[in-house]
Amino acid sequence: MSDEARAPHFVKSFERGLAVIRCFDADHPARTLSDVAHTCDLTRAAARRLLLTLADLGYVHQDGRLFRLTPRVLELGYSYLAGYTLPQIAEPHLEQLVAQVRESSSLCVLDGDDIVYVARVATRRIMTASITVGTRFPAYVTSVGRVILAHGPQERVEVLLGRVELNPLTGRTITSPDDLRAELSRVRRQGYAVVDQELEEGLMSVAAPVRDRDGEVVAAVNIAVHAGRNTEDSVRRDLLPRLRSTVAAIEADLRITSPGPAASPGSGTHRSSSSRRSPAPGA
Repeated sequence: MSDEARAPHFVKSFERGLAVIRCFDADHPARTLSDVAHTCDLTRAAARRLLLTLADLGYVHQDGRLFRLTPRVLELGYSYLAGYTLPQIAEPHLEQLVAQVRESSSLCVLDGDDIVYVARVATRRIMTASITVGTRFPAYVTSVGRVILAHGPQERVEVLLGRVELNPLTGRTITSPDDLRAELSRVRRQGYAVVDQELEEGLMSVAAPVRDRDGEVVAAVNIAVHAGRNTEDSVRRDLLPRLRSTVAAIEADLRITSPGPAASPGSGTHRSSSSRRSPAPGA
């Protein structure tokens, strides 16, 4: 969003501070001042002030030329997770599912143009990078993202297509807007999504939507498998029924819990923009 489009209340310096925090990730746990300035499109002076402020507040540690986040940044997400009932409800069901199928399973929500992992039970690491709660990937290329997009308003899909470049993350990735629209229509009709090596070579996943007590799709659960040991037919035959049973159990628990947050971060099942990470497993 351009500066001209910002609301009068918008605090640019706060946005920059959050951008500095987000520029640290699994691939870049430590960064120099120059790294931060370049990644966040800041001057060195501005980056330095923000890093030193974060250090004073205890969110960043400086070790010579390198800066790292401290565990205190976990406080920023804890308040959300503590009041967000869906991951707490889903986790025991994911554990049971993983024990049955011996494959990893995750609960994800939509935040802007990305999906975000809010609960995960893993078995083996099948791809190039690890996934933790908070990991995010482009929604258009993940089974969970397609399920949520397919069951939401069409205008949300059109907004996403208007601002997101459909990059070919592998040779199988759907990169045509019309092809993606057709795939989302198919996902909506069948009620689930299978993505075969579009996010990363060797990764296949199947996802089904999770509805809240009002029937609105607020999340999705997936099972991620190695494509070399599975086919789309075997995934549909062997895994999809168990996935649907797990989702039904989660939805049943959602209906009987007391009212509380059961939607995506920052109401992102409907709106907002977000950052990107490079491809990794299990989406």
